[in-house]
Amino acid sequence: MFVQTEITPNPNSLKFLPGKTVSNEGSFEITRKDETNNDLIRNLLSINGVEGIFLGKDFISINKNDDVSWDEIKHIVISLINDFYLSGKECVIEKNLTKNNEDLKDIEKKIVQILDQKIRPAVAKDGGDIKFREFKDGIVRVQLQGSCSGCPSSTMTLKQGVQNLLCHYLPEVKKVEAI
Repeated sequence: MFVQTEITPNPNSLKFLPGKTVSNEGSFEITRKDETNNDLIRNLLSINGVEGIFLGKDFISINKNDDVSWDEIKHIVISLINDFYLSGKECVIEKNLTKNNEDLKDIEKKIVQILDQKIRPAVAKDGGDIKFREFKDGIVRVQLQGSCSGCPSSTMTLKQGVQNLLCHYLPEVKKVEAI
């Protein structure tokens, strides 16, 4: 098995592509070992300098701190991913861990639909995700995950990309904020 890597706009995040399914139902971010029983995620979070893991459909984004370089930890991450899949496992996450959108108001459903169809695919290419959290008083609050979390260009993406798009399609939206 050959795990490929891709750089992201965030210098402290690297995207790992195992060539296999990572999550078969939605994306998932985890920053603490005690939040999961998954051996791969726990092992990755045990690597010195790793601060968070984001699992997409076919990639794993690793966020690290400034104290370690990718040269120090990249080979460890690849080795752990290889070992996981070589043990016979088909994917890292097999159940949907995302929030159900059935309780949302109509405007919130429209916001989620635009995020899902027009924004999330582009953000996933950079190793991250954007999740709807709230719409109140014309303000959409979203959570940036994976490579987008802490990325120097995320503010620009949020204002020029997400906010402009949502305001264009939904006049009720006045502003977008990250939480």
